[in-house]
Amino acid sequence: MEDVQNRYDERGIEIQRVGVKEVHLPFLIAAKDGGYQQILGKITAAVNLPDQYKGTHLSRFLEIMVAWGEKPISGRELKLILMELRRKLKASSADLKLDFRYFMPVTAPVSGLSSPLDFPCQFSGRLTAESYEFRLTVHVPVVSLCPCSKAISRYGAHNQRAVIKACVQCQPGQYLWLEDLILLLRAQGSSCVYPVLKREDEKYVTEEAYEHPKFVEDILRDSVLALRREPKVCWFRLEVESFESIHNHSAFAYCEEETVSLHQRVNGQNSQLAPGG
Repeated sequence: MEDVQNRYDERGIEIQRVGVKEVHLPFLIAAKDGGYQQILGKITAAVNLPDQYKGTHLSRFLEIMVAWGEKPISGRELKLILMELRRKLKASSADLKLDFRYFMPVTAPVSGLSSPLDFPCQFSGRLTAESYEFRLTVHVPVVSLCPCSKAISRYGAHNQRAVIKACVQCQPGQYLWLEDLILLLRAQGSSCVYPVLKREDEKYVTEEAYEHPKFVEDILRDSVLALRREPKVCWFRLEVESFESIHNHSAFAYCEEETVSLHQRVNGQNSQLAPGG
């Protein structure tokens, strides 16, 4: 049968990205303990298309994704997937985003009850002939309590749920586990969020937040300092959004930073800004 997609195209326009999106498939995410977690992934995958080709082979994206759904995935495996995409689709660059929810057991602070808490996550990779870039994104819910409200009120202070949205890129050959990044960010709020709390736990969380009031700016700055101290990270993007309980709007704070120069000063090492995994 004739392969129309391989016909010569006379318009002379290279397409930078062509592929598939909103692909929902089961995947296995590699866990820090050596195991894996089965998740439902939402995939966006693309390659470049040279100007001489009329189209790409979209079915090959699915063939590759389905086959990889049976192997635990981390930043290292994502590079292998992108290599396969480049090779089978005869492309010079390939991109892939895998969105999923990752579950971690969380222990209530007083009762000790353990229950799973879900965290929206994303693996994002780009591979060219020159480089591989891998970025890890997590959304971590925390509690924020307003310092101003506490200072001016005779009774209590308004508090609410906030979300720390972090995207990180690691040094060459380094990988930051999802579990480590989540635990690092959970510690930056006024208190933590738990799926199951008994009365004694609720008392603890309420009082802990009251004793550690933080503006959205405070949570962001504390998160920046925490990521600066992580030697594996060379670049990060942070946004903290607070879902205000006394307003009909949210508050947010944002910061993006390369930390490689900081690590060079601290460790006396020559490093290059490059992906982890």
